[in-house]
Amino acid sequence: MGPIRWEGFTPLSCEQGHTPETVVQMSTLSPSAAIINEDRYPLSEPDSPGYADVVTAIRRQLRASGCSVLADFVAPDKLDLFTEAGVGVAPWAHHGTETVNVYNTAPDPSLPAEHPAHVALRRGNAFVARDLIPEDSVVQSLYTNRAFQRFLADCFELPEIHELADPLSALVFNVLEPGNAHPWHFDTNEFTVSMLTQAPEAGGEFQFCPGIRSPQSENQSAVADVLAGRAPHLVRRMRPRIGDLQLFRGRYSLHRVTTVEGHQERHTAIFAYASAPGVVGTPTRTRQLFGRLSDLHRGDEASSDGLAG
Repeated sequence: MGPIRWEGFTPLSCEQGHTPETVVQMSTLSPSAAIINEDRYPLSEPDSPGYADVVTAIRRQLRASGCSVLADFVAPDKLDLFTEAGVGVAPWAHHGTETVNVYNTAPDPSLPAEHPAHVALRRGNAFVARDLIPEDSVVQSLYTNRAFQRFLADCFELPEIHELADPLSALVFNVLEPGNAHPWHFDTNEFTVSMLTQAPEAGGEFQFCPGIRSPQSENQSAVADVLAGRAPHLVRRMRPRIGDLQLFRGRYSLHRVTTVEGHQERHTAIFAYASAPGVVGTPTRTRQLFGRLSDLHRGDEASSDGLAG
């Protein structure tokens, strides 16, 4: 397994017309038996040397850059299932064009003029909430699979991970239509797991600034430089392929998806987990993404790590 190369990113192991009534119903599959490319990622053999080698390589990449791409994670003959799953539910996405800032926080006139929170960004993407994804979808099967969860916990060096208790944001499809982008932002979760299921004809490049902030420092000057285009040396770029699994520490790494070009939407399945049970998104952020709340969404709480957003 070769090292990551940036500006030509080397992943790990690398060498429309639908309506809501036509949602593709998937049969539940065992990931380790049918969905995952076990030749490269032996999740069904967690005590094997091959499993240990894969986890070691991923940990090394996450420590170095906060990002690891597992190339060809999905078995080649199952790629269409993931594409169909996204296409089938994309019409249910909540669309909204908003003016936001990098922290997704409300305007605060008390902040100094040079603070990056004052930079207005246009967000034009859309999300399909988990409760709109069929329970027998291939992405639901993968998200809830215990072998997959154990593997992710090992990669992120955690004793265990937990599915989000949030009925909307635990598992989602991100839909980016042509002409739209997901602007610079930080994630609310410490880590994110995602998979491209439909690629655009052009554009839609993933860009990020690894470790630009930490629990000890917001590093506002560097964030402001990136937003102003003054720090291209801090930006790394990659273009994932359908079926590649991306592990990312987006809480500390500023990141975005550039404008989608052409005629085809960009679809990404996002698998959200937490290091503790019972995690639910805040009402403010949930309403931004889905346009609605569930009974579990109560009053907003401050982030436990003290970082903005």
